[in-house]
Amino acid sequence: MNCAAVPAELIESELFGHEKGSFTGAAARHVGKFEQAERGTLFLDEIGDMPQPMQAKLLRVLEEGEVERIGAAKPIQVDVRVIVATHRNLEALVRDGKFRQDLFHRVYVFPLALPPLRERREDIPALVEHLAAQVCSQNNWKPVTFTPEAIQLLQQNAWPGNIRELRNAVERLMLLATSNEIDERTVRSVFAPSTEASDGNCGSGNLASRVENFEREVILSELKRAGFHMTNAAKALGLERSHLYKKAEQLGIDIRSRDARKRASLDA
Repeated sequence: MNCAAVPAELIESELFGHEKGSFTGAAARHVGKFEQAERGTLFLDEIGDMPQPMQAKLLRVLEEGEVERIGAAKPIQVDVRVIVATHRNLEALVRDGKFRQDLFHRVYVFPLALPPLRERREDIPALVEHLAAQVCSQNNWKPVTFTPEAIQLLQQNAWPGNIRELRNAVERLMLLATSNEIDERTVRSVFAPSTEASDGNCGSGNLASRVENFEREVILSELKRAGFHMTNAAKALGLERSHLYKKAEQLGIDIRSRDARKRASLDA
């Protein structure tokens, strides 16, 4: 369950369930995720976004091994392995009073830190092979292979959007391929601006200005590849569309005027 995707007022019902008539709209009994996962595994994604009142209730379930449906008369014993994930820094949230310290220590039993893709470029060959097979299977395409030179060029990219961006890139390259093999030339035709930026050619100045220049280059190159289609560019970069607009404005990329001109030409 993605904790960030469920409205705060529904998350307790989703996790623990509810009885018929326990609240307005509860037309039937609902079995929560903990009961559904009995003797299995419950994966709670984005636990850092869980509302604080629910954090206390989750802690009780983890400590006591029992859940109580909304409107129920007695608790139910559950035997569930719980795995949690988050993109947030939970230790920082604890310091800021936004995440319960006791829950943090309860879930922080065996932590696994997943570095960004730019810090584990050696994984890219295996990931490209896996993602290409996945795309082929989903679209009923013939198998497509990447030459070693193409893989090497992909490894030079910074991939700010991590796996999501890499998957979109693999699918885009497969759509552009003229044969069942994707070579260096095909990759360069799509990713040359981004790979050049990732080689450290980010201008001069202090670290902050160089990072800003790099971000600007990456976003501009992706926007150009997407024909300034904001939704497609945001997906490729692993960003929300609104976040991409805000980021572009912060970096001085003139997006809104382009959109205005495009709408004007369409209206004409």
